[in-house]
Order: sequence, then C-alpha cells, then structure tokens
Amino acid sequence: MRYYDYAATTPTLPQVLEAMRPFQEGAFGNPSSVYGIGRDAKKGLEEAREKVADAIGALPSEIIFTGGGTEADNMALKGAAFAAAPGSRIITCTTEHHAVLHAAGWLSRMGYDVVFLPVDSEGIVELSALSDALTPNTAIVSVMLANNEVGTIQPLKELVDVVRAKSKALIHTDAVQALGKIPVDVGEQDVDLASFSAHKVGGPKGVGSLFIRRKTKIEPLIHGGGQERDIRSGTPNVSGIAGWGEAAKIAAEEVDEESKRLSDMRDRLQDRLTDALPGIRLNGSKAPRVPGTLNVCIPGVEGESLLLMLDSEGIAASSGSACTSGSLEPSHVLAAMGVDKKTALGSLRISLGRGSTEEDIDHLLDVLPGIVGKLRPLSAMRS
Repeated sequence: MRYYDYAATTPTLPQVLEAMRPFQEGAFGNPSSVYGIGRDAKKGLEEAREKVADAIGALPSEIIFTGGGTEADNMALKGAAFAAAPGSRIITCTTEHHAVLHAAGWLSRMGYDVVFLPVDSEGIVELSALSDALTPNTAIVSVMLANNEVGTIQPLKELVDVVRAKSKALIHTDAVQALGKIPVDVGEQDVDLASFSAHKVGGPKGVGSLFIRRKTKIEPLIHGGGQERDIRSGTPNVSGIAGWGEAAKIAAEEVDEESKRLSDMRDRLQDRLTDALPGIRLNGSKAPRVPGTLNVCIPGVEGESLLLMLDSEGIAASSGSACTSGSLEPSHVLAAMGVDKKTALGSLRISLGRGSTEEDIDHLLDVLPGIVGKLRPLSAMRS
C-alpha cells in the first residue's frame, strides 16, 4: 500500500512507541497515587506536558491533556460559552472542522447567538466580515489555523488583531493540522485557546491537548476527581500522553526541514497533474497552504468511484475530511468556497507526510491519469 492521507492520520513513530512503553509496563501506576509507581507515572505525565508546551511556545501549566482534537475543540467553545453570560455571541467560520461547527450548532440550540463567517474562493476569512460580526457580548471567536481539507492557512495574527481592537472575546484556533507542518507559537499568534491532536504528527490516537492561556476562564465539561487543574477530570492516559509529548517534540524540531521537503513534492505533483488532467480545479492553491496538502476537483469523475479504484491499486487517499468519508454529500469546505455540488463530488485530497517519498509521487502520477480516463466515460454514460 502507498499512503497519501496523512491529514487523516499518521503512522505511529518508533520513538513514540518507545516513549509509551515504560508506562504500559513498569510505571503503570495512577499518577494521582503517592507511592513509587504512581510518582513515576506523574513524572512521565509532567515531562510530556513540558514537551508539548515547548513545541507550541506555551508554559507547561497552560497545557490540558484531552482525548484528542475533537474534545479540545468542544472544551474550548463550550467552556468559553458556559463561562460567559447566557446568550453570548459565538463567532466561527463556515470551513471549520465539524468538531467546531457541530459544537457551535449545539450552542446555538442552547440559546447562544452563533455567527458563521464566510470565506472567499480560496477559503480565507474576510477581515471585514469578522469586524462586522464582533459585538460587546462576543464570548469567543474560533478560526482554525490550517484547514484539514484544502490546507489553507488563515491570517491568524491579522484576525486576532481585529478581535483585540474591538472586543474582549476569547480567541480559539484549531491548530490540529498545523503542528509539524508550519511553525506554531501560541504566544506570537496571541491566541487564548488552541487545540492539538497527537495522531496527526506520529503520535497515538485518542490523545491531544488544549492550550489555555494563563488567567483564561472556561468552565469544565467533565467533572470528577479534579485532574488537569480541575478542567478535565479523569485518570489520564499516561502512556498515550507520553507518546504525544515525544511526537510533539519531534514535530517541532523537524518542521522546517519537513516543510520544505513536502512543499517541493506537493508542488511537483500539482504541476504534473495539471498537465496530465486538463480542466482540474485546484482548491485553495492561490492562498498560503500547509505543505503536503493538495486538494483538486476532477471534472467528469465521482470521488467515491475514484477512491475505490485507487484503493484497488493499493493507493490510500481521501475525498476530504476523514470524519465524513462515508458521506455522499459534497464537502462543506468546498461549498463554502463557492464550488458547485457536481464539481465538489469529484474532489480528491492528497496529503503527504513524513513517510512520503519522490517514488510515491511518481507512482501516483503513473496510476491516477489512467484511472480518470476509465471513469470519465462511465460517468458520462450514467449522466
């Protein structure tokens, strides 16, 4: 199998597995316990917290471990809303991950005033739309740093400056797709809350973090034993957290080198596909994008059929977010960018990562045009 879906998940790195091993064997204790193996687990937990904090420019005390990016997004939006006055305004964007969109939708049903900002044809939030949406009772503004489907990087610092100038609202960013691909520094970016997920950077599934800036007030969603500064109760997944810490450390250390390597491969793939498949639409290509992500719409081809034929050739790719891979509906991200439904149903996302090679690019370029050539006549007959 050749893997082209690193935006969905990544293979667990060998160094990460080694970092997890001690806490699945000898140091298996509960980190809340005072005896030896409990203290060992607590030490591993706090060392991982330091690694994650260092990777994103935060303090260890500002890192809350979660069950992944989805929980971190829900914790940020709901926690900020519950800490504010009932009916406060929540501002987010139409191209967000469903963890944010559905959390915002739920808050709307609970009586909060939710605004979904539009984007332009490249997926960028318009600063004027954000400025117009801000009100004195805005509790939180949530705009993702990098999009999971097209890779668009939002001008986050500019958006933050608009919010700071007009409002006291908290600012959250879903940075799940950014870490390891572009430099992430929550201090320089001046956000109050930021979500991260381990399995996007070679860590284990089921663990992530929410950065919460000092003195930021949010209400906890999970109550119990008071772990994680009483913000996320429950016995922590120590081995998973240890792996997450190691994965975050590696991602931050190697980001510059990997960013250039993946950008070069992505651009070569884009140029060759444009020549081989005339008429394809490049989504978000005129905006800053994370390296390694290429999203295209191929006229005359249905995405589901394309993915099945690629799979039969041993190629794993995606038509968009892994969370909606079973849906026959077109991508909400492409729809928000103005792509019509018929075109959007022919989308293909190629996302490269640490294990991607030049040979993978060559192989995809050898196989994909032939598959498209077979599918287009079939699609035309059905139409």
